[in-house]
Amino acid sequence: MKYTDRMSFWGSVALFALTAVVAVSAMCGTAYAGEADNEQLVKRGQYLATAGDCVACHTAPKGKPFAGGLSLATPLGEIVSTNITPSKTAGIGNYTQERFSDAVRKGIRADGAHLYPAMPYTSYAQVSDDDMKAMYAYFMQGVAPVDEHSPDTALPFPFNIRMSMAVWNMMFLDSKPFEANPSKSAEWNRGAYLVKGLAHCSACHTPRNTLMAEDKTLDLAGASIGGWTAPNITSDADSGVGTWSEQELADYLRTGHALDKAQAAGPMAEAVDNSLRHLSDGDLHAMAVYLKSVPSVHAKGDTRPASAWGKPTADVDEVRGVKWPADANKLSGAQLYDGYCASCHQAKGEGADGGGLPSLFHNSALGRSNTNNLVMVMLHGVQHQDGTPDILMPGFSDLLSDQQVATLGNYLLKRWGNQNAIVTVDQVKTLRAGGEASSLPWLARGGLIGAVILVIALALSIVRLRRRKTSAA
Repeated sequence: MKYTDRMSFWGSVALFALTAVVAVSAMCGTAYAGEADNEQLVKRGQYLATAGDCVACHTAPKGKPFAGGLSLATPLGEIVSTNITPSKTAGIGNYTQERFSDAVRKGIRADGAHLYPAMPYTSYAQVSDDDMKAMYAYFMQGVAPVDEHSPDTALPFPFNIRMSMAVWNMMFLDSKPFEANPSKSAEWNRGAYLVKGLAHCSACHTPRNTLMAEDKTLDLAGASIGGWTAPNITSDADSGVGTWSEQELADYLRTGHALDKAQAAGPMAEAVDNSLRHLSDGDLHAMAVYLKSVPSVHAKGDTRPASAWGKPTADVDEVRGVKWPADANKLSGAQLYDGYCASCHQAKGEGADGGGLPSLFHNSALGRSNTNNLVMVMLHGVQHQDGTPDILMPGFSDLLSDQQVATLGNYLLKRWGNQNAIVTVDQVKTLRAGGEASSLPWLARGGLIGAVILVIALALSIVRLRRRKTSAA
């Protein structure tokens, strides 16, 4: 072989090798890009699942994340959350993306059974297809599988008939995903998407009708939830958050605290800890922008914002050194305050530590006409999860009687809060027991009994009519 031929040959070999290297590199680059894209998808799904606060309901106390088993108290009975880890034996590991979407947005499990709206699929129906894809990727790839079955929900008859939810959905479920309002800003639309959808604010803050569906004529106007009151968060200046700035709202969503306005407790504190504090500043501000635009709903009797009541004043010096009565239920409000509250909230109710120990005047817990949250805080306190910005308050349910809580509550209201509001002994007793019982079970059973009687009467009428025709023949 001539020298030139050898050079041509080895040149061809080199060119082939180079081409092969380039091709393999391109394939690897495509694979790496695909892996990176999938990693980003899973990460975005985690953020969205956090915005949806999925972990709050699907994780039992001291249980494994998303393994279910948490009993949720409802007016119909206890609903037990399910395992939503990617376990193929106990969770949703066999769900396709379509079935996952049907469960989250339509309330229909993979086996075709209907979920109860304690799972806020009525809000999640707003979630976009792209976000559902990301959430599916997260739950299938980013969550550890747990092969433990959660207990079955066992509601009393007739609520154990899940097929009845199909009729309920026909009446109350709006299954259309969120549609942006072109006349509003991108920030407003993002806030609306989060508030209406993943954050499912209306699930707690909107009152429900007799069939437990949200009353959209009173959207975000406040509602009762497990003894607590989710307050009015419409733009109304007196009843809602109309006097709050967008920044105050965003800060409250992040920390559960707004200086001289409010502190989160109960279910709202859980929402802050599990979900809202993890959202981006942009998303929290967008939510605040949207909330400031929600149509105003005014409650009769509200004459000023809940945080605009009271001023620093004290009278505890008058009871110090005075012997307590033998009957603890005859303690005065001032004595109870001095004994259980003044060390943190100070003699004049001014609080301390830059709001870490909140003042009692200019505090919405004492400014609302509905005093359930005041009672619940006195009974159960304010606690946050480890590692969160903490505003701690112990609960006094084991130390104070119903009469003492009522006496102390009325003292706080008269001294620093809404003087038109009141706490009653019966109210304390009811809230200590978990809140007012719903009339829905009795209405449903009564309606079912009425329907059965109607069917029986109709059947008897048909039988009598046939007998008459037979006799006449």
